Amino acid sequence: MTPKFIYLASQSPRRRQLLEQLGVPHELLLPGPEEDAESIEAVLPGEAPTAYVERVTALKLDAAVARRTARQLPDAPILCSDTTVALGRAIYGKPDDAAHAARMLAELAGREHRVLTAVALQVGARRVSALSVSRVTFAPMTATQIDAYVATGEPLGKAGAYGIQGRAAAHVSHLSGSYSGIMGLPMYETAQLLRAAGFAV
Repeated sequence: MTPKFIYLASQSPRRRQLLEQLGVPHELLLPGPEEDAESIEAVLPGEAPTAYVERVTALKLDAAVARRTARQLPDAPILCSDTTVALGRAIYGKPDDAAHAARMLAELAGREHRVLTAVALQVGARRVSALSVSRVTFAPMTATQIDAYVATGEPLGKAGAYGIQGRAAAHVSHLSGSYSGIMGLPMYETAQLLRAAGFAV
């Protein structure tokens, strides 16, 4: 039987927009003030980017499952996702402030990096997951260009200090992989997981 809706356990407006694009009815299942959502995203010593993004996504889903149970909400599939930017084995999460964002962008400028987005879906007692890996190349950027972009405020709150769907696109000379995955929710992989839950997408 096809579920009537899914829970999206993400505060990202971009993920919600992408899920709406798939035409899947959903409700938000967000952390309460008592939850320490930030600590889930801490990187373990020596952790590889792929292991990191898959582990964080699984932890986010664990927390969301417990949240639904604690709030006594109706049963429905729960979708979680996490995105990270990697330059080699170095993990670039969300910048702490504008100066940190500028340092990240200076290191990414003129180089190719990977964007990894893990997706996981809990359906009853069953869990299915997928990983999207894309490659993005930034053109060289001057300090003035970096400062101007950071001044827009767009880099804050985004892995790698940029949003592909925003002004950063003006500096992307090449990308291969999933554009929606770089935004935060790979459509192809997500659709595959949703089909496994019974949705016709």
